[in-house]
Amino acid sequence: MTKHMIGTREEWLAARLELLEAEKELTRRSDELARRRQELPWVRVDKEYRLETDEGSASLADLFRGRSQLLVYHFMFGPDYTAGCPSCSAIADGFDGFAVHLENHDVAMSAISRAPLDKLQAFKRRMGWTFPWASSHGSDFNFDFSVGFTEEQRREGRVEYNYRGEVAFEWRAGQEGGGEGAEAKFAAMSGTDVATYHRERPGMSAFVLEDGVIYHTYSTYARGLDGLWGMYQWLDRAPRGRNETGAWWRHHDEYDER
Repeated sequence: MTKHMIGTREEWLAARLELLEAEKELTRRSDELARRRQELPWVRVDKEYRLETDEGSASLADLFRGRSQLLVYHFMFGPDYTAGCPSCSAIADGFDGFAVHLENHDVAMSAISRAPLDKLQAFKRRMGWTFPWASSHGSDFNFDFSVGFTEEQRREGRVEYNYRGEVAFEWRAGQEGGGEGAEAKFAAMSGTDVATYHRERPGMSAFVLEDGVIYHTYSTYARGLDGLWGMYQWLDRAPRGRNETGAWWRHHDEYDER
């Protein structure tokens, strides 16, 4: 016997119309936040970053691939990982579907990770992905955009992530059964230990190329990435929502057959 409230179609419709007004307000608020993102001041990027791609050595400007805008997903895949972070992998599972649409709307997209290119290519083949993925191995890119940290920074509590200092990694807020156990599970799935796993962080950054100059326009981290999780947008509309009792997701080739 279900414990959830049961009602008539008329009662459902009345409640649904009330919820619709709240959803419309959220949509209007989201539109306003998007406008404010686009009004942020641009910051000139003067440092020359060298990245490794499937096409060879590349500059940050090369990643634009003829477009005026670039969206970068900071994918957690450190030099000592043997596989990509499962959370980042779940987000990246949706990239191939929309990348072609972005490319035809003057927006290039690329993932960037600190692991050497051969590791990224091998994992990309395993996952069946085709989106652009560059290695920042040996460059300051991840450190400059607050998604990569040295062991010394971690040890001394000098980690600046999501626009604030933190002494220790914090599991995604609201994740039941998260914390150290989930971190250890995800570190193991990435082929590394917890301390090494925490030296990488997820995020996304936006850039624009104008008159030959690159500008950094926006970055977001932690739960600011929620909107990029395609599966969560669907689960939030499912009858039981996210229904989480721990870090339940896996690399998509590691689920048990059902």
